[in-house]
Amino acid sequence: MMRLARAPDIALATVWCDLLREAGIAASVQRRFLSSAAGELPPDQCLPEVWIVHDTQEGRARELLQALRDLPQRRWTCAACGERVEGGFEQCWNCGAWMPAA
Repeated sequence: MMRLARAPDIALATVWCDLLREAGIAASVQRRFLSSAAGELPPDQCLPEVWIVHDTQEGRARELLQALRDLPQRRWTCAACGERVEGGFEQCWNCGAWMPAA
């Protein structure tokens, strides 16, 4: 087993682990519950970690995580209120209007 990455929070660690598993890479999230010890232990030692079972899959696993980080983000302007919406949102955060069809 080897540590592949530290995640800033448990939600992101879970997303990364799920992505790896869907690609056929045996992975797990470690330190899942250690965040409650932050303060008693150094905070950087309490971050959740993604581990893979087979070291031989490291290259492919890193490629997948990098591809996930490099996903293009859409930006659009809401026709209803003029708000600039960034990221993967399909609905305006300000007024709730739906993103226009491409």
